Amino acid sequence: MISVIIPTYQHAEALSECLDSVLAQTFKDVEIIVVDDGSTDNTQDVLRPYQGRVKILKQENQGSNPARMAGYELSRGEELLFCDADVILKPDALEKLHAALEAHSDKSYAYSAFRFGWKTFRGITFDAKRLKQHNFVHTTSLVRRADFPGFDPAIKRLQDWDVWLTMLGQGKTAVLVPEVLFDVRIDGDSRIGSSWLPSHLYKLPWPVFGWMPKAVRSYREAHAVIAKKHGL
Repeated sequence: MISVIIPTYQHAEALSECLDSVLAQTFKDVEIIVVDDGSTDNTQDVLRPYQGRVKILKQENQGSNPARMAGYELSRGEELLFCDADVILKPDALEKLHAALEAHSDKSYAYSAFRFGWKTFRGITFDAKRLKQHNFVHTTSLVRRADFPGFDPAIKRLQDWDVWLTMLGQGKTAVLVPEVLFDVRIDGDSRIGSSWLPSHLYKLPWPVFGWMPKAVRSYREAHAVIAKKHGL
């Protein structure tokens, strides 16, 4: 069984499309768990037609990592997919990720190429050295439950990178499925700071200019937290 865990906060507009994409998977041995992390929009109204097909947990707002872990505690699958509420899976996404893990018994998780708004991220073959430099694996990856270390509630950004680095430190690696298996919507107030910027903007010597874009500053601060934790 694959457990698909969907944390959601203020994503009522996108949630139904996400859920419909999971329910339409060609891989059928799936349980779906939605954790409503204290949304104040009409998320519960959106979820009402899915009752009976989806496990629903509503909690006070605690943040994305605690929401993911709350869903994990409810889950029963041997494989886990943490799927943000603005992700739309291709119909064969789970089937292909699962097949990759079946074909590579030495790998702990499988990841794929994806589209983020208009930008396509083609996917990079797994490389430990490169992973220590920057994250190229999206949260929406299929992880063996036995190898999953958990999301650190103290990490507020780059949470997926933190998980992959923790696993790398334990000698656990991954396999790439070189196909676009999902799309990520970027509309909505809850995806603040996650809009894509060209990579060269993060490398400019902004202090020389006396100003730095908010997205770059936020990224650098989050990167410093991860670097300190993992000794990068």
